[in-house]
Amino acid sequence: MSFQNPTFIPGPTNMPEALRRACDMPTIDHRSPVFGKLLHPCLDGVRRVMKSDNAKIFIFPSTGTGGWETAISNTLSKGDGVLAARNGMFSHRWIDMCQRHGLNVQVIETPWGQGLPADRYEEILRADTAHQIKVVLATHNETATGVKSDIAAIRRALDAASHPALLFVDGVSSIGSMDFRFDEWGVDIAVTGSQKGFMLPPGLAIIGFSDKAIAASKTADLPRTFFDINDMQSGYNANAYPYTPPAGLMNGLKLSLEMLLDEGLENVFARHARIASGVRAAVDAWGLELCAVSPDTYSDTVSAVRTPEGFNATDIVTHASNVYGVALGGGLGELAGKAFRIGHLGSLTDVMMLSGLATAEMCMVDLGLDITLGSGVAAAQEYYRNNRVVALQRAA
Repeated sequence: MSFQNPTFIPGPTNMPEALRRACDMPTIDHRSPVFGKLLHPCLDGVRRVMKSDNAKIFIFPSTGTGGWETAISNTLSKGDGVLAARNGMFSHRWIDMCQRHGLNVQVIETPWGQGLPADRYEEILRADTAHQIKVVLATHNETATGVKSDIAAIRRALDAASHPALLFVDGVSSIGSMDFRFDEWGVDIAVTGSQKGFMLPPGLAIIGFSDKAIAASKTADLPRTFFDINDMQSGYNANAYPYTPPAGLMNGLKLSLEMLLDEGLENVFARHARIASGVRAAVDAWGLELCAVSPDTYSDTVSAVRTPEGFNATDIVTHASNVYGVALGGGLGELAGKAFRIGHLGSLTDVMMLSGLATAEMCMVDLGLDITLGSGVAAAQEYYRNNRVVALQRAA
């Protein structure tokens, strides 16, 4: 692997040099007012990126997985009912975590490649007249399959069933890169992490809580210590953490939020959509198919590309690393060996993406797939040429 080449995995994503330098800061006294000058801009900025006026934001030293645990351990009690659809590896992992916490999970098995079935959610919620289901889980962007789901439709299902369950959303590979509307979609908890759309190293679990979720935390009895939001809020009130905070990552997050908001969220979303569309044009030119079965579910942050039957897609990932020094994503779970993934999120441009597509194309030709060298790159070039934007200039 070459440190000179950008990565094309779904995260961690490429880091702008300015963010790398921001994380590399001198030691500060995290009990002094200096830390508060990092903390509160981060909380306010995340709230803006999630498009919320009132969400309570919590930032833990962890990853998205820690964010999932924060969500369930602060709001649920042993034996509570949870409704979730399993349509990929990451929805599966959240379900598994709930089961390990002694929760009663009702799973809607959904083919990998499809979005969340809002109609099935509504059917099950309508039948739950005793309101035993306390939480509905929804993965906004399934990183394993490159599938985006309609969170607004899940909220409509809850409302149509007049069901009081909380709505938890995994936005780890969407928030900061794709449009996310915490307030408008009636989300109660949103979970993300530092290493994807925020263009930082792994290490921060970033979670938004609605007032309803905060209220649920007052009666929940699942064990929690490190991830206790009440302890964290008490720390915030004193411009601190209840334990030692990751000040360098927080300094990086502060700058990352400034960069996203300076670019303009709608411009950030449009950039990701444009880059993703070029990737999809390349996949089509190669004669291959995405795992996502419908255009309305195509992710703007990651594409899972199926390879022909009998071909080991993992060879493409290994070959790219060993021969060209470039990182592509491998298939996970049901897609292991059947697909490879191209991450196109975070700090990325059209020109950078073309280099990733060229590498994937060379690998497939090297490995004997019936791909015409240059076909996918040309298709992406044509798309980018006809959908140009003026490149933003930023200080190095």
